[in-house]
Amino acid sequence: MHNEKGALRTRLLSERRALPAEDRERAAEALAGHAGALAAAAVPAGEVGTGAAATVAAYVSVGTEPGTRPLLDALRARGLRVLLPVLLADNDLDWAEYAGPAALAPAGRGLLEPVGGRLGPEAVTGAGLVLLPGLAVDRRGLRLGRGGGSYDRVLARLERAGARPVLAVLLYEHELLERVPAEPHDRPVDLALTPSGAHRLG
Repeated sequence: MHNEKGALRTRLLSERRALPAEDRERAAEALAGHAGALAAAAVPAGEVGTGAAATVAAYVSVGTEPGTRPLLDALRARGLRVLLPVLLADNDLDWAEYAGPAALAPAGRGLLEPVGGRLGPEAVTGAGLVLLPGLAVDRRGLRLGRGGGSYDRVLARLERAGARPVLAVLLYEHELLERVPAEPHDRPVDLALTPSGAHRLG
């Protein structure tokens, strides 16, 4: 199983590196529009700025990942509270509020993290929409990550808390696959968000 996952990760990462920069930029802009629409659907009228549904957990893309910079600012412009992860020493994730691109600072492993106050790993359980990174997702909703386990912990934490946010993985079009190798601990997500729109899974 690990060899199968490793081979697929290697192939997908190679395909991402081969994407022209202009294609990645167009994808980032399209994802911003789709994520904004998805967040709007998850936030009942009149509830922006209050309650769990008004909080979106997202992340800052790095390298050749589908770009999230336009998306983060689009969500914030809608009046949503956006939480970003802060990587802990044990690979778990703390969270802090996004206050704009000027409030991001370089961190370990080439990441950018928010400089604001830490809210604790449980803060993600208050989100109505959780946007997750990944390399691929299949039609069952099973996600292939990079192998660090950080977001496996996030999904397990949400399940333990009884939280049911909308879970969406941000991908390029070709990364929505018929099947990815999965293990018993893998938890499904609800949507793949690609430049062409939201694809319901499961």
